[in-house]
Amino acid sequence: MGMDEKKRRMLELVELLNHARRVYEQEDTEIMSNFEYDKLYDELLALEQELGTTLASSPTVNVGYEVLSELPKERHERPMLSLDKTKEVERLKEFLGGQKAVISWKMDGLTIVLTYQGGTLSKAVTRGNGEVGEVITNNAKVFKNVPLHIPHQGELVLRGEAIIGYRDFEKINEQIEDVDARYKNPRNLCSGSVRQLSNEVTAKRNVRFYAFTLVRAEGVEFENSRARQLAWLGGQGFEVVEHHMVTAESVEEEVQWFSNQIAKNDFPSDGLVLVYDDIAYGQSLGTTAKFPRDSFAFKWADEIRDTTLLEIEWSPSRTGLINPVAIFEPVELEGTTVSRASVHNLSIMEELELGIGDTVQVYKANMIIPQIAENLTRSGKMEIPKACPVCGGATKISMENETKTLYCTNPQCQAKQVKAFALFASRDALNIEGLSEATLEKFILSGFIKDFVDIFHLDRYEEEIKNMEGFGEKSYVNLQNSIERARETTLPRLVYSLGILNIGLANAKVICKALGNDPQRIVNATQEELNDISGVGGVIAGTFVDYFAEEAHRDLFCRLLSEVKLPAEEEAAMAAQVFEGKNFVITGSVVHFANRGEVKEVIEARGGKVTGSVTSKTDYLINNDVQSTSSKNKKARELGIPILSEEDFLAMLE
Repeated sequence: MGMDEKKRRMLELVELLNHARRVYEQEDTEIMSNFEYDKLYDELLALEQELGTTLASSPTVNVGYEVLSELPKERHERPMLSLDKTKEVERLKEFLGGQKAVISWKMDGLTIVLTYQGGTLSKAVTRGNGEVGEVITNNAKVFKNVPLHIPHQGELVLRGEAIIGYRDFEKINEQIEDVDARYKNPRNLCSGSVRQLSNEVTAKRNVRFYAFTLVRAEGVEFENSRARQLAWLGGQGFEVVEHHMVTAESVEEEVQWFSNQIAKNDFPSDGLVLVYDDIAYGQSLGTTAKFPRDSFAFKWADEIRDTTLLEIEWSPSRTGLINPVAIFEPVELEGTTVSRASVHNLSIMEELELGIGDTVQVYKANMIIPQIAENLTRSGKMEIPKACPVCGGATKISMENETKTLYCTNPQCQAKQVKAFALFASRDALNIEGLSEATLEKFILSGFIKDFVDIFHLDRYEEEIKNMEGFGEKSYVNLQNSIERARETTLPRLVYSLGILNIGLANAKVICKALGNDPQRIVNATQEELNDISGVGGVIAGTFVDYFAEEAHRDLFCRLLSEVKLPAEEEAAMAAQVFEGKNFVITGSVVHFANRGEVKEVIEARGGKVTGSVTSKTDYLINNDVQSTSSKNKKARELGIPILSEEDFLAMLE
């Protein structure tokens, strides 16, 4: 196996073992036997010893998470200067003259300086303002690909860029439920992640580090070549920024190669960097007051197109903020067709004096995000809506941080109720797959959904949905099938789906059972009736009765009943309470049931209770892998609790 193959194998093993450990610890699922895990772990350990490299994310290293009260500040040995920049390839040819240079991506993240002593990462500091940075050593230790140990034993100081890729950025952003709290771009997210006080947060953010400059390496000879320095860093286990050797003759071709490549990259880049390969020559030039003279940055000249503004679309969000979005005649930009760009707020709209029919210039910031650069005709003919486009409620203009913004004042606006619709579609409620918060938001803003009942009639908008970004024939058909399946439900699920304050699924089951699974009795339940139900206190009874006291809620419930099919009363009658007073824990995957939630329902319908962890009060642990050495199985054996397979459990039911 060659050196490159060994490095590749090492990365592969780190990924595989971490995945196995993660699903075992978090989901109690074993994707490989202990024997297999140990064998692969030993192979990784041998490779790490042979290559003298250990990645920060390697399972052979146990990095303790640490929380700091604040990040210490530290002054850099030498100020970290910005680079002089140009958008002209001719200027790069002048810079190069007869010299060779290394050309690489100018990555759009956070610059970090790493120091190694005796082969171990000893310090990491952010660029900060160039003179003083923040010490983030604990956080750098949990970057995905930073080596904690390297073969070189002398002091090593290097610089590189911490970045978060677009795919990880989108995944992390989707998990932030409040749309307005989401990060605007990967750089903001990376900056926030790198500068956390708890490195446990940093560890979850998939930050990667790309080395781009070797500052100092004690006792190593690089034959006066930057390219050799980068190759040496690669040999020490660092991921090095993609780079090529370039001369004045080849620079135009190289710039073209990088610009063709940018759309395929998963990481954000805002240009290219050239640095003379001849280290001594570069250092002999010194620096200006602002820039080093041995390097130069190139920014792509933004491709700008003239087009006509067709309309301003007003897009409300769940906080009530209504953002203006410019819709214009489609134009080709950086290889894609673009027809819309966010204007962000009223201040920017007024600054650009936008009006329908104006000739505007549009470009892609960082070759990715469409923006309006200039309005050539500046008619200023734009009416700010007095009513919210989603609910028709009154709007108001607000001034915040010297920025003028537009808000919807109606607290019941559907755009503000995305969470309520998400609960309705969630697994324990109507269980409609394919209706994520992001999709619901699109449907609500497009006017397809105004209340829960509309979800059952999305077929009215079949063509519009199929033509939506991220949708198509297949997604639409899958969603419709899921909606049809959701029509077969139970009364407790339907009651829970309404989102009544304090009414979880367990409470809904208790109330429905006590009221004979009769929808009419549900709507007309009195405080006294509910107070008499064991486990239902005054607070729950109060919110339940208050909800159905509103005519709009009674009407909605009635209309929902006509959309769904509930099991016949005799089927709904509670099964024999064979598990009365018994506590179960369910773990691992299931085969005979759709999911563990279904097993839970069967147990609860028979009077049993399901908890999350094994304790002395647990009566049974259900796990198909009875012989598993998982933590729950071990605990059950220690406490003498029976471990049942699904077959054992089904036999108990019979």
